[in-house]
Amino acid sequence: MANTKFIFVTGGVTSSLGKGILAASLAKLIQARGYSVTIQKLDPYLNVDPGTLNPYEHGECFVTDDGAETDLDLGHYERFLNVPTSQANNVTTGRIYQTVINKERKGDYLGKTVQIIPHITDEIKRCIMLLGKRGDYDAVVTEIGGVVGDIESLPFIEAVRQLKWELGGDALCIHLTLVPYLAAAGEIKTKPTQHSVKKLLEIGVQPDILVLRTEHDLNNSIRQKVALFCNVDKNAVFESPDLQSIYEVPLSFYKQGLDEVAMSKLRLPIKRDPDLEAWKDKLNRLYNLKDIVKIAVVGKYVELPDAYKSIHEALNHAGMVNNVKLDIEWVHSEKLNDNNVAEILGDKKAILVAPGFGHRGIDGKIIATRYARENNIPFLGICLGMQCAVIEFARNVLGIADANSSEFCITPNPVIDIMEQQKAITNMGHTMRLGAYPCHIIDQDTNAFRAYGTDTIQERHRHRYEFNNTYLADMEAHGMKAIGRNPESDLVEIVEIKDHKWFVGVQFHPEYKSRFETPHPLFVAFIKAAIS
Repeated sequence: MANTKFIFVTGGVTSSLGKGILAASLAKLIQARGYSVTIQKLDPYLNVDPGTLNPYEHGECFVTDDGAETDLDLGHYERFLNVPTSQANNVTTGRIYQTVINKERKGDYLGKTVQIIPHITDEIKRCIMLLGKRGDYDAVVTEIGGVVGDIESLPFIEAVRQLKWELGGDALCIHLTLVPYLAAAGEIKTKPTQHSVKKLLEIGVQPDILVLRTEHDLNNSIRQKVALFCNVDKNAVFESPDLQSIYEVPLSFYKQGLDEVAMSKLRLPIKRDPDLEAWKDKLNRLYNLKDIVKIAVVGKYVELPDAYKSIHEALNHAGMVNNVKLDIEWVHSEKLNDNNVAEILGDKKAILVAPGFGHRGIDGKIIATRYARENNIPFLGICLGMQCAVIEFARNVLGIADANSSEFCITPNPVIDIMEQQKAITNMGHTMRLGAYPCHIIDQDTNAFRAYGTDTIQERHRHRYEFNNTYLADMEAHGMKAIGRNPESDLVEIVEIKDHKWFVGVQFHPEYKSRFETPHPLFVAFIKAAIS
């Protein structure tokens, strides 16, 4: 193709309408028609990235192969498109301003007054166009975080206005907005959508397509009314209803013809019908699961669903492969103790101890780990979850009562210790061990090897602390084996207890690489162990 096409997705009325799912669904449909597509998220907050944000503030921090700490929507992008994202796929206001200010300090703007327009907007446009200039993609879908009318989003919307003018027919804007239902009046109201579009028009952006988020079916008269008041073609107004699964959304939009309208407006030839058979088969299997398996996820952010979004999706992917529906109990680790652990975890067929940072809730995670080990319950510990397994084993099997992580306290027995490369680091942002690293599985008679089917894997990391190899020989002599190592640093990546039904701890984050069409093998094996 001569020109990359650009699709901008904005939101109105309220946040959390599902712009990320809309972007991922449309990209999936265009991809299924034979085009190469990627998705980008523009986040309006001043943090350079979400790496230092508490999950309560922003949900899960997703990590890419190249080590970018990004918005959780990139997880949706990868799960839908089944292709990796990168640093270029997530841009924040903080990163934009940091780049412009660094250029100013170097003298790149010497003699010029640095302003929002053109300098900030030019940098935003450069970041948007970067993915298109690489020549790898026929279409780039760019989701703009926040809601039209937010002060923080204005520079991004202004950049979109300029790009729509500059790119002409190679760019379009899709506006996702809420159409609420007032139960007292028994009516669906379009006025919030009208005002949201008018706000967008004030900035100079005319949406080409409207997607109406609704809890009730919209009739033609409502769509015609919205089209009339918002200057949009009647056939370019679509609805986004509540569905049983986010993975049904692409099929819903396909039935409505969203992708065809978008491609027509972009003059993108429709080469073939979308190949969605595998997707439909997976969804059909997901909707027809009958057997139910109870498992527990133990963490300290469980009251916030988005905090463990990738884990939740990876577990459901694995349940689908194993033909079981998972009944997941999200157990708050701060509320777990020796007196109630049997009551809470006693009926669970598997226990996953989730990642995290800081001392809060650690005792509960260690108690859950011990319960799984002593009662032969399949166990998966991820990142900090693996470290808790090491601490628990050292305390209760090796008899090292004060075994701990140096992240939590000063201890004479730091079985988990800060990485050597991290000791001199003082800045917190983007300084952890991040991104994809290789791991060699040194023993084929292990759960990990049987899951992966190979002895060489690549997984994504996000941590500062590691297994302290000083204790390795003692651990292995007592039954906890370090069966996965980084070939360059000898960092312990995977531990297993061989005389246990299924006990695996991993320093990396396998959940980041699980996809709807290709579930992660470690999660698949974990759930298989739960039902075997």
